[in-house]
Amino acid sequence: MFVVKPCADEGEEQLSLAVYNAVWPHEAVTMDEVTHFKAAMVDYADLVAWSDGEPAGSGFAAIQPQRPDVVVVLLTVLAEARRRGAGTALYETVSDWTRERGLDVLEAVVSDEDPESLAFAERRGFAEDRREKGVALPLAEIEPPPVEPPEGIEIVSWAERPDLARGIYEVALEASPDVPGWEDELVEPFEDWLVNDMQGVGDKPEATFLAVDGDEVVGYAKFSLTAAQPKTAHHDLTGVKRSWRGHGIARALKATQIRWAKEHGYDELQTRNDERNAPIRHLNREFGYRPTIGRIYLRGPLA
Repeated sequence: MFVVKPCADEGEEQLSLAVYNAVWPHEAVTMDEVTHFKAAMVDYADLVAWSDGEPAGSGFAAIQPQRPDVVVVLLTVLAEARRRGAGTALYETVSDWTRERGLDVLEAVVSDEDPESLAFAERRGFAEDRREKGVALPLAEIEPPPVEPPEGIEIVSWAERPDLARGIYEVALEASPDVPGWEDELVEPFEDWLVNDMQGVGDKPEATFLAVDGDEVVGYAKFSLTAAQPKTAHHDLTGVKRSWRGHGIARALKATQIRWAKEHGYDELQTRNDERNAPIRHLNREFGYRPTIGRIYLRGPLA
């Protein structure tokens, strides 16, 4: 028997996170990052499934400001507790929470290397909505690539040009809707976007790189860093204004990121890209990125 309860205090939130990190070690994060993420949500539920006083699973459900009509859920169950009802109990609790908020669609996330969780979701009426392919670049095996921006374009860090925040935002307004899988996401107003997307614990100005034409930002690329994975840097958005695409700016930004990460002692770079995003997947292959764990996003009904 499992009892699912909302986290009552910081200690239980730590337990919920510990379950998540145990099941998703390749995407492990710290409590500071979780706290920042929660603060950006319209609403959320952080749950623990208990068995005989011990945590057996965790559940997180969130309504994001970018997509307020769907509840994003991530249910994780420890390996030794699977096939005993913990996942079902979490799913039912998340469904009740969703109904109370007047919504009826869940978006679940599973690893593309976890057929058991995929089958669990499909048995409950979930169907694949989109898929992101994971890739990784082992830095010890490569030489730093040359950074060759087009004529007139300079690559600088945001730390060097802190005055260009609005310029970065203008790129995000153009680039985000063009990313496959992100077409329906709303870009938040500037002040919210700045806090939620650019000023998190793992968002470092010195690890955010801008392609500038004078004072105009024409592209940018940023890392998401975490103390939970101190030797791995995760690529966040790489975006270029539409009128500047096809000139090698994304390549110069990614080459800058690779050089920076290697110089700062990182062992590996990781990212995920929608399988329909041919340009960035082609660029990653050219730099030597190799397949690794990806994600499957599914849409489905409430229990």
